Amino acid sequence: MKQALLISASSYQDTGYLRHCKNWVKDFLGDAGKDEILFVPYAGVRRSNEEYEQKVIDRLKNKNIKSIHRYEDKKSAIKNARSIAVGGGNTFMLLHYLYALDLIETIKEAVNNGTKYFGWSAGANIAGKTMMTTNDMPIIMPRSFDALNLFPYQINPHFISGKISGHNGESREERIEEFLTANKNDIVYAMPEGSAFLINGDVCEVKGFADVLKFEYQKEISSVKVGTKFKI
Repeated sequence: MKQALLISASSYQDTGYLRHCKNWVKDFLGDAGKDEILFVPYAGVRRSNEEYEQKVIDRLKNKNIKSIHRYEDKKSAIKNARSIAVGGGNTFMLLHYLYALDLIETIKEAVNNGTKYFGWSAGANIAGKTMMTTNDMPIIMPRSFDALNLFPYQINPHFISGKISGHNGESREERIEEFLTANKNDIVYAMPEGSAFLINGDVCEVKGFADVLKFEYQKEISSVKVGTKFKI
C-alpha cells in the first residue's frame, strides 16, 4: 500500500528546521525508522550533498539517514530502501537530477510497492502530478515537468494568501488562477506552512496547524480542514 507524508515546508513560524514535523515523521516511519532512510539531497543547491545529509541527520536525530549520492548503484539503493526522504530546496534542480539519473520511475515503483516516502517543500511538490505549481525560480531545465504523481493533483507548498504590502506582483491566488486557466482540468491543493498530507493507499488526510485550500477552474476556493480525509 502506498504510504507518503508530504510536508509543506521544513519550518513553521519560529519552530526551527524540521522541528514542527519531527514527530509526524517518527510516527509515519514506525519500525522503518530503525533501518536506513535513503535521503535525496538534490534540491539543496546552496549546500553540498554531504552538508545537507548531515543537517537532516542532526535535526531528526537519526544516524540511519544516508544520502543517495553515496551509492554508485542508485536504483538498487531505491529498490532496497524501506523509506525515502526527499529534502526541500529548488524543485527545478531536484527534478533535473532525478531525470538525469533516471530515478523517477524507480522511485514511483518502489513507493507503489510499499517503500515509505516523505518529503518537505520541493520534496512534497514533486510527489504531485507535475511541478508546474512550484514557487521556485527555474534555474535549470528538467527533462520534463511531470513528477512522481503519488498524489494525483497539483501541490503548491509554502502557500501565502494575499499580496505582500508594497509588492506589486501577482498574489499566489492569481498565479494559481493563471495555471488553471491554462490547465482547466487540473486541481491545485495549496498548502500553507505547517500543513501536511498523510497518504495511505488511496486516502489522504490533512495534518498540521493550517487548513489546505483547494483550487479548481472557475470555482470558489474551498478549504480542506485539518483532520479531513479524502480519496485520491
